[in-house]
Amino acid sequence: MKDMRPAGRMWHLYKMGGLTPALTSMFDAHSAQQMAFIRSIMKEQRKNSLYDIPLETVELVVFDLETTGFSPYNGDEIISFGAVAVRGDSVLEEETFYSLVNPKRPIPDHIVELTGISNEMAGKAQDLIGGLRAFLEFVQQKLLVAHGTGHDKHFLNAALWKTSKVNLSHRMLDTMMLAKWLHPKLQQYDLDTLLELYGIEVTNRHHALEDAKMTARLWGGLLQEIRSKGIHNLGDLYSRLSHQH
Repeated sequence: MKDMRPAGRMWHLYKMGGLTPALTSMFDAHSAQQMAFIRSIMKEQRKNSLYDIPLETVELVVFDLETTGFSPYNGDEIISFGAVAVRGDSVLEEETFYSLVNPKRPIPDHIVELTGISNEMAGKAQDLIGGLRAFLEFVQQKLLVAHGTGHDKHFLNAALWKTSKVNLSHRMLDTMMLAKWLHPKLQQYDLDTLLELYGIEVTNRHHALEDAKMTARLWGGLLQEIRSKGIHNLGDLYSRLSHQH
C-alpha cells in the first residue's frame, strides 16, 4: 500500500514524473497555475534579444521592493512590490503596479516605521506567489530597471526559486551604476543624493511605488545624458557599461 500522506505522495509523484509535478502537487490548483505562468514568463524571456532596441523608444519597467531585511536566503521576505512603466524617457504615470505581500513572518519594528507597512496590513495581503505572478504579468518581457539592483535581484531570484524553481531571466539596468559612470566624482550614489542632483521632487520614500516613480524620473534624466554621449541603443549601452570598472 502506497504511503499517500503528503511526503509519501510527493515521493511517489517524484518517482513517476520528476520534480515539477511533485512540487506542483503540493500546491492547490490556483498556485499550480501561478507557478506555470511564472515559469513560462522566464522561459519566454530567455529567447528575447533586446540589444537592437533604440533607447528613445525602449519599453521598460522601473520597480522597487520593500522587504523585512537584507537577507533573502536567511529568512527575510518581500512585503511589497511597486512598479511603473516607462517608454524611452517618458514615465507612464497611469501604468503602475503596487501590491502588498504577506511575508508569513513578523515585520521588524524599524521596517514598519520605515515603510509604513504594519503586520496587520501585511497579514491581510496575498501570498508571495500571487504577488510575484501579478508583478510579472505587469512586467511581461520588458527590461527591468531599479536603483541598486543587487538587493532587488537577490530577492526576486529567491522568490522565483522558492515559488517556481526558476531564476530571473530578465535583463536589468541599475540607475546607481549608470550614475557612477556618468558622474564618477560624486561622493555618494544613494537615491536621495541623485534625486537632489537631478532636481526630482521627493514624494514618499520607502514606499515601493513612490520609490519606483522617483527612480523612473531619475532614469529619464540619466537617459538624456546617455544619449548625448552618442549611445542610442541598448546593445551600445550594455557594451559601454561592461567596460566600466
